[in-house]
Amino acid sequence: MASSNLVRALIGAALGASCALPATAQEDQGNWLVRARVVRIDTANKSDPIPSLAVPADAITVNDKTIPEIDISYFFTPNIAAELVLTVPQKQTVTVQQSALGGPVDIGTFKQLPPTLMLQYHFLPTAKVRPYVGAGLNYTRISSVKLAVPTVGRLDLENSSFGFAVGGGVDIEIARNVFLNFDIKKVQIRSDVSHLGQTLSTVKIDPWLFGAGVGYRF
Repeated sequence: MASSNLVRALIGAALGASCALPATAQEDQGNWLVRARVVRIDTANKSDPIPSLAVPADAITVNDKTIPEIDISYFFTPNIAAELVLTVPQKQTVTVQQSALGGPVDIGTFKQLPPTLMLQYHFLPTAKVRPYVGAGLNYTRISSVKLAVPTVGRLDLENSSFGFAVGGGVDIEIARNVFLNFDIKKVQIRSDVSHLGQTLSTVKIDPWLFGAGVGYRF
């Protein structure tokens, strides 16, 4: 995927450049950092088979998409920060490969709201180029489920998912208190697919998130 490869290349270049840049004098830039990002969601799409419906393993997929994102970070120390990642509910399309249907077909949509809280370590808090890594938890709220398979009827999704999140990135100072940001995260998002109360399959969406944006510290 071109967008994903570009973000990886930019982060790699920035991390390499950070080794060559001298640390700048400590400036009081405040404890808060707010970023706006454009994020590409690249879903893993692993799912259990459903023999009764002739659905093989990994045949239930959720579409990739690009979304807007806002995140708010608070620095407890120059090196340690908490990051809250927020967006608006995102509409996703679900596709299934079913032998009886003769190929992959769209079976409907749902909405997800996936706030994530990360604890981060910032390696070079006073440099122009500031790499970081982090880990935390994701909570995804699933709503507005409109799924149906012609041979069965309506399907439901579990309405919430808790999972781990890990990632890293870099902030590049381009002006006082203003930063370019490149970020990668792996997030655990899973949901059970059911019919009439019976679980049919567990879908592991587990996306990679490739983000780029700008931030302001105050």
